[in-house]
Amino acid sequence: MFMMAEFWVTIAFLVFAGGALYFKVPAMLTNALDQRADRIRKELDEARSLREEAQKILADYRQKQAEAEKEAEAIIAQARREAEAMREETSRSLEVSLERRTRLAEEKIALAQAQAVSDVHAAAVDAALATAEKLLVDKVAGATGKQLVDQGIADLKARFN
Repeated sequence: MFMMAEFWVTIAFLVFAGGALYFKVPAMLTNALDQRADRIRKELDEARSLREEAQKILADYRQKQAEAEKEAEAIIAQARREAEAMREETSRSLEVSLERRTRLAEEKIALAQAQAVSDVHAAAVDAALATAEKLLVDKVAGATGKQLVDQGIADLKARFN
């Protein structure tokens, strides 16, 4: 029996197991494993809290992004309304300006036409007076003729002007 290998293996195992129990190796292993489990549990809790915080930050970011998009849409809509109002105002202003210029041009044309008619009328009156004066001077001689011509010219000027 002392010569059998299994006997010595058994003895060595018992000595090893006894030494391990004497030096409280199982308790140390259990302690080390418990400490490691606690450390892993703490790391998991910390990771969970970090994940929750990251989700909150992501939700805040998404909310801010949605608000920024709404604000950008509102700004764009406001700019479009202002541009449309400005276009309409410019169109109205241009229309009023064109109407005013057209009216001024028509007034200038009417004034020029009236001036031309007046000039033609005055030229006709002057020609008629000159002709009448010449005829009267030729037909009527002397002081009476001259007085009649002067009175006729004054009457004609009063009537035509």
